[in-house]
Amino acid sequence: MIEIWTEKYRPRVLDDVVGHEAVVERLKAFVKEKSVPNMLFAGTAGVGKTTCAIALAKELYGEGWSRNFMETNASDERGIDVVRSKIKDFARIKPLGAEFKIIFLDESDALTPEAQQALRRTMEKYTRSTRFVLSCNYSSKLIAPIQSRCAVFRFGPGSDEAISKYVGRVAKAEGLEITKDGMAAVLTVSGGDFRKATNVLQSVSVLSKKVDEKSVYEVAATLHPKEVKDVLNLALSCKFLDARKKLYDLMINRGLSGLDVIKAIHREILGLDVDDKVKAQLIDKLGEYEFRIVEGGQEDLQIEAFLAQLVALKD
Repeated sequence: MIEIWTEKYRPRVLDDVVGHEAVVERLKAFVKEKSVPNMLFAGTAGVGKTTCAIALAKELYGEGWSRNFMETNASDERGIDVVRSKIKDFARIKPLGAEFKIIFLDESDALTPEAQQALRRTMEKYTRSTRFVLSCNYSSKLIAPIQSRCAVFRFGPGSDEAISKYVGRVAKAEGLEITKDGMAAVLTVSGGDFRKATNVLQSVSVLSKKVDEKSVYEVAATLHPKEVKDVLNLALSCKFLDARKKLYDLMINRGLSGLDVIKAIHREILGLDVDDKVKAQLIDKLGEYEFRIVEGGQEDLQIEAFLAQLVALKD
């Protein structure tokens, strides 16, 4: 991931990327040889796939990179028409001062099967003048012929070290002061997502130039780990009504959804002072209630039922 996306901190080159050193080394080798294949960037949201694609284009083309680079989002334009018109029209244009152009297709796993078949043919037909960089969250949703035509790059979530380095760089540039507990809170809230870490910093900076634990959890609208542990320990101590009241108060004050609560609980289960067998049972039950909520179950009722299951485990 690269510095915050403003004109002041627009991503420049691959050397600015942090957290994906192995990916960067491969991309720099392609740039050095001036021979870039079709590529597939696969990974969760906010880990730097789009940033790497733009950095690659800037590395190849310099200041005039935008003339030979087109970005389109498949989640907005996912039908066969966008492949037959917008993408095909750009692929037909002769590269300006370069051997090939780059078409970056973000969220390509949202393309319909028909659009993917059309894209496969376009990739074959314009292989001399155009390189395709496909970005997706789930590579398995792309048809095999497209996957086989691409060099695959896997982007994992940012490590704590990478997120810390990135957040520290942004904070220094923006004149923010981050406390030790504030940095720990950003790491917890972001969950390896560089974009989310940036959004948290920006939200806090509107209120204060000091980023501490309290301000991070306030703007992130999420539960503090200690609050989650208190609720779980109350339930495991067979104090169901106390656990229910505390959790409901937190959900109302923070405006949290049932899935937000499920995710917060999942992060804290492994740190509970209970047997591994109990932890396994808790995660099993948590997965069941997450499924119920996703399928349309009433959120407050499902969360209450989960707390009841915790009481039953210790009874």
